[in-house]
Amino acid sequence: MSTSMASLEAPLEYSFDELLESGEYAEPLMAGDVLCHGGFNQEGVYRSPRILNRKPAILAWQQSLQASGGDLIQISPDLIPPQYPSVDQSVLLCRNGVREPVVRALTVISVVEGFGAVIRDVKVPDLASWVVEPIQGTALSHLRGGLFEAHARDEAGWGEEGGHKQMWEAARDLAFEKPEIPPDVLMRIMGGPGKKRRERKRLFPELDETLESMVTTMCNVLIVELFADEVFRWGKSVLSNSEISAEPERAAAMVGYIQSDENPHVEYLRTALSELASRTLKTVDGKTLAGKEVVDGMLHALLGQMIRTRPADQKEQAHENLSELFQNAANPSGLKEEFLSLEQNWSPPERTGFEPQAAACAE
Repeated sequence: MSTSMASLEAPLEYSFDELLESGEYAEPLMAGDVLCHGGFNQEGVYRSPRILNRKPAILAWQQSLQASGGDLIQISPDLIPPQYPSVDQSVLLCRNGVREPVVRALTVISVVEGFGAVIRDVKVPDLASWVVEPIQGTALSHLRGGLFEAHARDEAGWGEEGGHKQMWEAARDLAFEKPEIPPDVLMRIMGGPGKKRRERKRLFPELDETLESMVTTMCNVLIVELFADEVFRWGKSVLSNSEISAEPERAAAMVGYIQSDENPHVEYLRTALSELASRTLKTVDGKTLAGKEVVDGMLHALLGQMIRTRPADQKEQAHENLSELFQNAANPSGLKEEFLSLEQNWSPPERTGFEPQAAACAE
């Protein structure tokens, strides 16, 4: 039976426990000494955790949305900035004994994955009170009913099972044989001492604040998950390089397992946001607002900010102590010159694809 046929027969309502079911595995996944989620079937093929019902459910919700005339959100891959340092720059550094920037990047990725568990704490308002049309049998109606929790467990693990945090650490340790971890990684992620967080300006103050906050978080996480495609490409390319990696096949495979686990995250988020965009939202003053205006407005604002700041932030972090690290190489000036010659020129696209309709028509 094809996937599309199976999804047509899948129900639209699930219990919390059903969306967290993984099924049986022939062999578990081990990340070093840590038992991780997911596992392998009889043929040795990796199967992600918690997709026994979650995967067909997402497909069914998508088909239901499209059957009712709704469209699934599409974010152009052209908006995804390249990872820094690039694959070629990373390999060059490691080949010359300067592994710290790559080890640091992999460690940062693992820590950020662990932070992903906070999605279980996102407050979901009584959506039936703020959405005009019915939401039964949608991804929207299952956010607190298992989808957020499954996402959180995938990222940080659950109970005795490790998740993506431990899997990225294992990939790093396989490739670089348990390298010394820079002691200031966490401080840099948090922005260092005295760093002030900017208060986010509300884009739609006419909406219930909890609803707006939920939509903002979901849009932000969706973008991060989509941008991770470049992180996976970079990770697999670097860690599979036998010139610098002690375990090229196993390290790259671990990144591939994480990548397959992320697909349900992207799909349920864009499904739920697409469902919201196809509906009408109530405002706090008793009026209404098109869901599409809200979702597109959020995506446009967040994408516009991230494609401008992410490349610069990555480069700034990488260059903070790069000159000092170059001194450990046999030919510091030559290495720096070659490193800079491999710089990638990337400019963000002029449009996000989610511009407000009035502005788009005026151009």
